[in-house]
Amino acid sequence: MFRIGLGSDIHKFEKGRKLVLGGVEIPHTHGLMGHSDADVVLHALADALLGALALGDLGKYFPGDEKNKNRNSLEILKEVCTMVWEKGYKVVNTDIVIMAEAPKIAGYRAMMCEKISEALNINRHCVGIKATTCEGLGAIGRSEGIYAQAIVLLKEKKYD
Repeated sequence: MFRIGLGSDIHKFEKGRKLVLGGVEIPHTHGLMGHSDADVVLHALADALLGALALGDLGKYFPGDEKNKNRNSLEILKEVCTMVWEKGYKVVNTDIVIMAEAPKIAGYRAMMCEKISEALNINRHCVGIKATTCEGLGAIGRSEGIYAQAIVLLKEKKYD
């Protein structure tokens, strides 16, 4: 009746790109390197959704081809949500952790929660987003990129 999924993603910084996290463009000196818009938050969340139903990973459905070049990750997340719905499940809630030294995301958290809740078709209060630093340790601690983890709870629709 319930399924849990865990996803993670990491991208390194690259000059000349926009920084998009949780579907929100955030002013910063660098964006994230990637084939799509490199939104680590939404990629981790989409992987968690796919994993909850043992459907494989994001690369299986959204390879690094021309169709997905610079693609908006909100579109990707919505497509994954459609897969979840077609398998007979709906999202109950999600909890996300963003690990980065910079930028600070506190001022963008509410907007991220709103965009994600709309994409998942759930109440805004069912989306948790937390941020932490790595206290200078490792690649994230050296401000080389951003890492995100997401967990989701799915419920079979027939039990509503």
